[in-house]
Amino acid sequence: MSTVRFEIIQAGDAPVVKAVLANGSSLFADAGAMMAMTPNLTLQSSMKGGLMGALSRKLLRGETFFYLTIKAERGDGEVLLAPATVGGIEILDVSGVEYFLQKGSFLAAADTVEISTKTQNLTQGLFSGEGFFITRVGGAGTLVLNTFGALMKFPLASGQEYVVDNYHLVAWEATTAYTISKAASGWVSSVTSGEGFVCRFKGPGTVYVQTRNPSAFAGWLSGYMPAKG
Repeated sequence: MSTVRFEIIQAGDAPVVKAVLANGSSLFADAGAMMAMTPNLTLQSSMKGGLMGALSRKLLRGETFFYLTIKAERGDGEVLLAPATVGGIEILDVSGVEYFLQKGSFLAAADTVEISTKTQNLTQGLFSGEGFFITRVGGAGTLVLNTFGALMKFPLASGQEYVVDNYHLVAWEATTAYTISKAASGWVSSVTSGEGFVCRFKGPGTVYVQTRNPSAFAGWLSGYMPAKG
């Protein structure tokens, strides 16, 4: 049984996660995720997976070099964690299940959870928008994801297929096969339709999807920014 327990205590568009740590346990979280905590917990920056793991995250994935490690060394304690984006939170048990994550979807995990980098094939790397590397999560314990918008999940039976826009994709179970292709037929159609590339998943496994597209939101927001003089 895990000695770190996560609970969503503030639902809606601005969710907060409470993590309760038994004495001697620890968790790691995205840098800047700590909101408040009991004074007996300690904070430190750490390179999860060592120097090579940190370098691969930063150079190959464009993610954080350091994680925030939170330890309960002077009795039980609790910490409140909040993501940087407005949206949803999902708590997953990774014991016996391996997940792949899109960039920016990791919020926190028990220290028993393992994070590494997986290489995509040439076609997937060129057209996924994620590059040639994605995040692999395994080991045992609890994983916390954050999303832009609400989170939906699609459990796929063996052989069942589903298509997800790349920018809406959050995570998927490693048992799920996937390929990447253009959303619309032909390059002109892909550009004029406003749709780029999609992931075509095939079960068994569960796919996690966010209801908002960060790229489309950035484009919408730029229309309201004052022009530079």
